[in-house]
Amino acid sequence: MSGKERLTGRLDNANPTVFKASKEREITADEEDDDVVDAIDQWEVFDMIRAINDPEHPLSLEELNVLQQSHIEVDNCRNYVKVLFTPTIPHCSMATLIGLSIRVKLLRALPPRFKVDVIVEPGSHASELAVNKQLADKERVAAALENSHLISVINQCLTPAT
Repeated sequence: MSGKERLTGRLDNANPTVFKASKEREITADEEDDDVVDAIDQWEVFDMIRAINDPEHPLSLEELNVLQQSHIEVDNCRNYVKVLFTPTIPHCSMATLIGLSIRVKLLRALPPRFKVDVIVEPGSHASELAVNKQLADKERVAAALENSHLISVINQCLTPAT
C-alpha cells in the first residue's frame, strides 16, 4: 500500500498507463576515463532521474511516462538543467512531491555549479502554475527539505526498486 493510499484510502490514478522503459544507454570508454572531461548531457541527466519511484505505484517515473529524455535541457556553458515532467493525470495530488523528488535527486547527483529547474509540462496539470511556483521557490523547497517525514517519503521515491 502506498503512502497516499494509507492516508486517504484511495489512489489518484488507480489504473495508470504503463510504458516500456527505454534501453539503458551504453557508456563509452571516454565517459569511463577520468582523464577525459566530458560535458553532462540530457542522456546523463535522464539516467540520473529515470528510475525515481512514483509515490503511488511500484513503477518508475519513466515507466509512467512522467519523465522523458526529450523533455530535458542541459546547458553546460550556463550551468543550467531544466526538466519538464508530465503528471499521469491533470489533477494529480502528487505532482509537487514528484517534482521535489526530481529536484532533490538532481541536487544530490549534479555538480553544485548547476542551477536546476523542474517544471510541470505546460497544459498537463490543472494547477501547473501553483506547482511550478512551489518548485521554483527556494525558501519553500528548503523548508520542505527540513521536514523529516517529507524527506523520508522523498528518499523512498529515490531508493532503487528491488
